[in-house]
Parts: sequence; C-alpha cells; structure tokens
Amino acid sequence: MNTLSKLPTPATPDGWNSKEAWRVFGIMSEFVSATERLNRIHPAVSIFGSARTKPGQPYYKLTEEIARLLSDAGFSVISGGGPGIMEAANKGAFYGKSPSVGLNIQLPHEQVGNLYQNISQTFQHFFARKVMFVKFASAYVVMPGGFGTLDELMEALTLVQTGKTRKMPIILVGTQFWGGLIEWFRSALLAEKLISPEDMDLIQVTDNPEEVVSAIFKHYETRGFEPSEAERERQLYL
Repeated sequence: MNTLSKLPTPATPDGWNSKEAWRVFGIMSEFVSATERLNRIHPAVSIFGSARTKPGQPYYKLTEEIARLLSDAGFSVISGGGPGIMEAANKGAFYGKSPSVGLNIQLPHEQVGNLYQNISQTFQHFFARKVMFVKFASAYVVMPGGFGTLDELMEALTLVQTGKTRKMPIILVGTQFWGGLIEWFRSALLAEKLISPEDMDLIQVTDNPEEVVSAIFKHYETRGFEPSEAERERQLYL
C-alpha cells in the first residue's frame, strides 16, 4: 500500500524559504507601481486575443478597428502589450484619441513588447498582471485566441459571476470562432446545472465593431463608468 511516509522528502536548499519570503516584497512592488501608473486611465477596456495572429489577417484588422473606435469614443485600451491581437489593439488605440496601454509580461517566448503603447507596465508575475486587467477595465473584449485568452475569459466570468468584481460587459468577437464554446456552455454546463441560466447573460457575442462600443455604452448608460464605493471595496479583494 502506498503511503506518503514512503515518499522521499526533497531537500530544501539553504536560504530558499528566506528567498521566498523576500519575494513577497517584489510582488508588492508590482502592485504598487502598476496601481499608481494606471490610476488615470479610466474608463478603459481590456482587449484579449492570440499573440500568433499576424498583421493583415482578418482578426488583426478587426481588432485594430475596434480599438480605434473605443479610443475615439473616450476609452483607454488595455492589452497584454505583445504581438498579434495585442499589437492590433494597441495600434488601433495609439492612433485614436485615448491612451494605448500595454501590460507586458516577461516570458521565455512569444512575448515581445509592441511599439504602440502610450503607457507600458511590465510584470514578472501573471497574477499581478491579471488583477490589473480587471481592476481598471470597464469591459472585456475577447478576440479569438488560445489558452491565455481562454484563461482571461474564464477569470473574468468567474469574478463577475461570484461578485468579486462589478458586473461589466464581456464581449466575444467572432460568432463562428466562439459558437462552439457557447453551445458547449449551454449543452454541458447549463444542461448539467453547473451554471445558472442567468450566467449565460454575462456574455455577448458579435462580429460588428460598432456593436462592441454600443454594448458598452448601453451597459453603463444609467449608472456611469465610475465604480461605486461598494464596488471599489470589493475590488480590493480580487
């Protein structure tokens, strides 16, 4: 019979626990630096999508158009700061009226900062960066992407569903791309009662750039973009 007592105990290198403890201060500094730097970008929209989408491809062009419309409408546009859809989002905003914001991450591959950022912030820790995407966003626009894009989408849905952040528009762009996932939500998650029927209302799907902007304004038309005091308090515990 296997037991934990039979497993070898790995040796802990000298000073490792101390190093881990001091690492907390580096994490704190990322939160402080990013919060101070981004406090002036309200209202803002976070845009996500694949780093592998090339300039000239349809989703790149569509993202650039959406970002330009958002920027001209008065929204700062936040992306992950890298290539692909992130670059398209920053590029569209860069040539618009409002700031283009890049939340860059240090990675072994794929992530190279794009040139279309008015405000840049670089993170070592994914979780600190992910907090900033939510903390300063009035809406999420999710373009086609891979695991990282799905990760951000599910995080946003979870935070809104559980009330850990305020309710905000979560807009998927690309009806053909996202159709299978939405159908799976209905046929598996909803059918098995793993989510509630109203949870499906957290998501909007469109192919139209103007509809993206209109959906965001419609959501906030009776309350304004600034978080309430209660919402600000909740966001302290993201």
